[in-house]
Amino acid sequence: MSDAVSLLPGAPGWRRLLAAARRSLERTGGSLDGTISLASPGEEERLVVIGVTGVHRPAGVGRVTVRLAELDAFLRDAYGAGLASVAGPVRDRPGERAREAVGRDAVLALASDSAHSGQPWFARWLDTLPLTRIVRSGLPFPQVITVLDALPADDEPMPVFAERVLGDTKALADGPVRGLVLRALATWHEVAVPAGAEQERALWELAGVVPDDLASQVLVLNLPATGGLLGDWLTSAATAHVPFRVTLHQLRLTPLTLDAPALFVCENPAVLRAAAGRSTLPLVCTEGVPSAAVHRLLASAAPGTTIHWRNDFDWTGVRLTGSALHRYPGATPWRMGAADYTAAAGQGVPLLGTPAATPWDPSLAEAIAESGRAVMEERLLDILLGDLTIRR
Repeated sequence: MSDAVSLLPGAPGWRRLLAAARRSLERTGGSLDGTISLASPGEEERLVVIGVTGVHRPAGVGRVTVRLAELDAFLRDAYGAGLASVAGPVRDRPGERAREAVGRDAVLALASDSAHSGQPWFARWLDTLPLTRIVRSGLPFPQVITVLDALPADDEPMPVFAERVLGDTKALADGPVRGLVLRALATWHEVAVPAGAEQERALWELAGVVPDDLASQVLVLNLPATGGLLGDWLTSAATAHVPFRVTLHQLRLTPLTLDAPALFVCENPAVLRAAAGRSTLPLVCTEGVPSAAVHRLLASAAPGTTIHWRNDFDWTGVRLTGSALHRYPGATPWRMGAADYTAAAGQGVPLLGTPAATPWDPSLAEAIAESGRAVMEERLLDILLGDLTIRR
């Protein structure tokens, strides 16, 4: 290409003309069949168009038009280089769109072979995927499906899980694969997309993957136990009526047996805090979504133990209660009936989230939907403390 041609894109009379030509070539995949035009051309632009077309345009003309084939022929005759060379770099946008369409189809085909294909949550998650961005970025979507197909796990440490499934202990420590998997898990378990490390940890644990067995904890009160050092600690704390925080790491050290015929489970620490210092029935606090530590602790309950379970009266809360009643054969709702909700509803905060069924009391879901209000456990505090108090 000659020096004269290399100067064309920066020349005042050519700059807008070549830019318009490049956009047209990109849009059509390089076709020279169309035309381009410039509104309110400057004097240099008017003279260039006259030179290219051989047709006079008067000064002050409002718009000038040039056929792409004509412009290409002029450049070849004058400088020995065609329009695509001079206007470049020119992207093949139709080709890109075609390749992206093939890539999107490949992603959906891969998803259709997933072990979760056909599940309602999986279809909802696929509908939210930024398919074009996944294809353009070259994100390893097969790894996302591989991880999801390996879930739920069985309280497996994250590095061990990542090594087993992806061959890399740090594969899920960060990055887009982790992000897409977490979004899938949020849809699966019908919770909000996590907005911080603590929420991410809780979501991983819902899927049976433990990012950190020291960060996975459970708060308890008045819960005697036998089994190793932890059993001694729990029993001593129960004797003093002092709240005690147990880690999953501690629970894994020695087999533990909870020495109580009945356990009460609440969601909010405020309930446990109000009971602290009192002689109450054993109380376990999930502090939201139950952690792996919560489930490991409750698995230590003696056969025949009754687990009285409750959560906030909102859609997430009743969903968590339903999950617990399904998971633990000895579990029963604790103040989680329609009558309990109606008595406390009043001016609760507006209800958010997706409705959930309450099979233990179908009228509860109806009452919550009709009221449109959430009721946190704190509103039932006096009643809950009354249930927990040991009467002699």
